[in-house]
Amino acid sequence: MVDSPNAADPFAAFTWALGHGRGLTLGPRGVLMAIVNVTPDSFSDGGRFLDVEAALAQARACLANGAEILDIGGESTRPGAEAVSAAQEQDRVLPVIERLARETDALISIDTYRAETARLALAAGAHIVNDVHGLQREPDIAAVVARARAGVCIMHTGRGRVKAEDVIADQRLFFARSLEIAADAGIAADAIVLDPGFGFAKEASESWALMARLGELQDLGHRLLIGTSRKRFLGAATGRDAAARDVATATTTVAARLAGGAIFRVHDVAFNRDALMVADAILAARP
Repeated sequence: MVDSPNAADPFAAFTWALGHGRGLTLGPRGVLMAIVNVTPDSFSDGGRFLDVEAALAQARACLANGAEILDIGGESTRPGAEAVSAAQEQDRVLPVIERLARETDALISIDTYRAETARLALAAGAHIVNDVHGLQREPDIAAVVARARAGVCIMHTGRGRVKAEDVIADQRLFFARSLEIAADAGIAADAIVLDPGFGFAKEASESWALMARLGELQDLGHRLLIGTSRKRFLGAATGRDAAARDVATATTTVAARLAGGAIFRVHDVAFNRDALMVADAILAARP
């Protein structure tokens, strides 16, 4: 476990240290990270933003609706998705990141587990590396983050490993290894946020248990990124297809914010902006 300032209070102001000398205050209000998938096969919006101009237009719309971070991904992480090469991934994301860095003041995240893609994306202007394998698939990615003094989102996954029976115990087991990798590489504690990985090799019941017990993760010492947007466990509860799960997503955004979530990775920024405004109003009214 690596301690962060104000870790005991997830609503206290904390500056997340990011690449290129940037920083973002987390704690007093919820922050939105917009999903911009430059892919043909993502589970909800695959193919819609594969063209560079379409991806840029979507990114700008997300910023206008209240997103503070743009998460750019070039490989689908849905179960059964076809793998792409590093070159394919880079060809998709780098032109988008370069244009966004040149034409906007947005905070840019690269959604990748590949060390070389992360290095190139940070050089192109990205500020954050979002690794869905928690630094454990290509451990060299941690050194890339450390050298660039970038921010990093370390996500929990159950893929390719034997999980502990209890969902919180498994979170602790996985993150202990990821945080060890981060510390050994020299990543600063204030550069790290943790993502519980809703839906990643988790049954619907596991994701709901994780949501119900989210507050138990606060003692890991890092702010939490919540990624529930349009995921299958929401469909299991509502019976709705992926494209019709934005209302369900917003309800989990409220629940997770009240439990101490800091950043919310979403497809529909406007829906979730309103959800966060409601949650933050509730928090402000607490004694």
